[in-house]
Amino acid sequence: MAAMVEIKDLVKNFSLSQGIWAKDSRVIKAVDKVSFSIEEGEIVGLVGESGSGKTTLARVILGLTPMTSGSVVIDGIDLAKAGKKDRDKLHREIAVVFQDPVSNLNPRQTVESSIMRPMLLHGISRAEARRRAKEVLDMVKMDERYLDSYPHQLSGGQLQRIAIARALALSPKIMILDEPTSALDVSIQAQIFNLLLDLQEQMHLTYLVITHDLNAVKYISDKIAVMYLGKLVEFGSTEEVTEKPRHPYTKGLMKAAPILDPRMRDRKKEIIDGEPGSMMDLGTGCRFYARCRYASPECQSHDPQMDVMETGHQAACHHPLK
Repeated sequence: MAAMVEIKDLVKNFSLSQGIWAKDSRVIKAVDKVSFSIEEGEIVGLVGESGSGKTTLARVILGLTPMTSGSVVIDGIDLAKAGKKDRDKLHREIAVVFQDPVSNLNPRQTVESSIMRPMLLHGISRAEARRRAKEVLDMVKMDERYLDSYPHQLSGGQLQRIAIARALALSPKIMILDEPTSALDVSIQAQIFNLLLDLQEQMHLTYLVITHDLNAVKYISDKIAVMYLGKLVEFGSTEEVTEKPRHPYTKGLMKAAPILDPRMRDRKKEIIDGEPGSMMDLGTGCRFYARCRYASPECQSHDPQMDVMETGHQAACHHPLK
């Protein structure tokens, strides 16, 4: 399979000036030399604590935030070199579904108007946009009578289905799902994830799923990428990353996940000590050093490089777990 999204040595820094007349500025390394790829038709889950750089990475892929350095190639188009024609193509090929559909739907517009809007902006005729709106609403398992509804008349699950329908309107190749179910009840979350899996299979979509829900990411993803303070610390198949994590941070995330199987209720959770540090004061060593039970002097002084095993499983750790 060809890589649909290929990220290499991606860096995104933000500068914080000390004042209007200050000559110095502090730098936040929100994304620091991140490299991984997403194959066509693949689902990659991106996990990590709040502030790890997941959403910033997604914004760079979407073209909403310019990169500092590195490269992002999407469906053969290099973002850094893309002209207007290429960017217009990517705007059609990449869709996004956010965490809170209420804040992304105009309360004064009907469902039909909300779904039609991106199509009209891309020059599709009103008649064709109206036909397509009915089509995508059916794809997300909603009756066309909801086309005349307003957001306040719908439940959270229905609103998220509308958001997904709108994302499908331009027949994208890639969907970025940023916490797509975190605002929903558990039973509705399962329905939405099953819907997304059905759509992915039907349309051969490529997904990047950003989530805090580790049980969900294990259920939906082919591969998992783990970020910590702007760095990619582990990447590999879902089975390997969840069952045999190589990085202590990944192991801590997995051990802290809610236990859904009643037969495993007695399993002891392992909570990661401490709080994530600041991206403005990262030091020279491993960013997880202060919270890691396996840390050594080498970890404090040298930032570990990504080690790739024969299976493709990758981890950036001086003392990878066995």
